[in-house]
Amino acid sequence: MRKKSLIALLGMCLGAAACSQKPVDRDELWKDYFVGKITFVDRAQETEGSRIYHSIIPDPEAYIAKQARTVLNTLYDSPADSIVPVSNLRYTLRDTDGISAKGGGGGEIYIFYSTRHIENSFKNNDTAKVDFETRGVLLHELTHAYQLEPQGIGSYGTNKVFWAFIEGMADAVRVANGGFNGERDRPKGGNYMDGYRRAGYFLVWIRDNKDPEFLRKFNKSTLEIIPWSFDGAIKHTLGKEYQIDDLWKEYQIAMGDIQS
Repeated sequence: MRKKSLIALLGMCLGAAACSQKPVDRDELWKDYFVGKITFVDRAQETEGSRIYHSIIPDPEAYIAKQARTVLNTLYDSPADSIVPVSNLRYTLRDTDGISAKGGGGGEIYIFYSTRHIENSFKNNDTAKVDFETRGVLLHELTHAYQLEPQGIGSYGTNKVFWAFIEGMADAVRVANGGFNGERDRPKGGNYMDGYRRAGYFLVWIRDNKDPEFLRKFNKSTLEIIPWSFDGAIKHTLGKEYQIDDLWKEYQIAMGDIQS
């Protein structure tokens, strides 16, 4: 009886200790992670877009670092994971057409952001809209800096599956962190192979309805499924009973895009 009582008491203590553990503070987890040396360059200082940018983002380096940690927190479980290393991140404002793009590799990352796009976003003198759009675009481009890439299927420019994963995950990170206007920005129809928002909203729906860790597991699947495929990654992360095309249909039905 005495031995059983001690065992029971020990079990109660261990249970209480487990119950008293605080949830992981994910902001705290990433606060000291080196996101790369950030260099901000304004090559469009005479433009209205530059003035608007600086009025809403007085400390670009700190702003970029904060969004980088948001991206890392979305893609990875902890700093102990196999993370794409970034040594230098050069972010440039340019007076040019387009919106934004990421270039570089091997730890040297370059991102440009168009001041003409900033001006277009500010047409109604809506500072909040510019701030919202700037953050959303940055989340997308920073995902390209830190995300893992499919293996065994070619490259971004030679394989559509590779391309769809890269662009789909970038917009998934943007969706997951409130970088789009919810249902208003969600495209209907199409296919997950269209990448960008079509894949992004779909991948976040899987996270919300199948596994809260899905985006992190899906990113990591590129290290574990070779050659990589959408269906192979789905089976690896969710279970062999799942098929990507069935999930896509379930998503479309759930969102009211098609009838069951």
